[in-house]
Amino acid sequence: MNERIRVREVRVIGADGEQLGVMTPEEAIVIAREIGLDLVEVAANSRPPVCRIMDYGKFKYEQKKKNASKKSHSATLKEVKLRPGTDQHDLNFKLNNARKFLMEGDKVKVTVMFRGREMVHTYRGREQLNNVLDQLGPIAKLESSPRMEGRFMSMILVADREAVAEAKRAAEEAAAESEGSEETETASEAVEEKAETPDQGTDEVSAEATLTS
Repeated sequence: MNERIRVREVRVIGADGEQLGVMTPEEAIVIAREIGLDLVEVAANSRPPVCRIMDYGKFKYEQKKKNASKKSHSATLKEVKLRPGTDQHDLNFKLNNARKFLMEGDKVKVTVMFRGREMVHTYRGREQLNNVLDQLGPIAKLESSPRMEGRFMSMILVADREAVAEAKRAAEEAAAESEGSEETETASEAVEEKAETPDQGTDEVSAEATLTS
């Protein structure tokens, strides 16, 4: 960047993307400084190397912010809570949430809570967790197997990236097919409506012919 660029000539791209041509780094730095920006080398292996005039501090800040956002999302852990006796209706609702979290790239902690004498039948909690894993299908895989923590039995699921990508692709294809079907149906309805509507000009001719006769 700036004085650290040690070559005889560089090809310069302006702040707005315009080509400023080939010049010495010193000449390019003067142009950059006149508008309060920096000269940054962006393609060192080109002949001559390519440099761009930009706000380097702003560029680094935006890159750092973008990377921090990616890291924070990858570390997100969602939780779904169940009971040993959770019925299928409630379970389906919670499974939909878990599936949504996994499709978005989050981890999911599935927890079964025990109360009172339910602690005697912890195997039911394990069965519940195994049922969840089975019903989520190929998009989920175990990161942490079921284990007891006091009155809670939990497991952690992560998304299978290939299965999630395939599921998203299938959903997009289904949506596109549905949209195409709707357009075809709309077009068919329009044709039928037009066919059912009598032509006004024809009616007028028929009426005139009747009066004449």
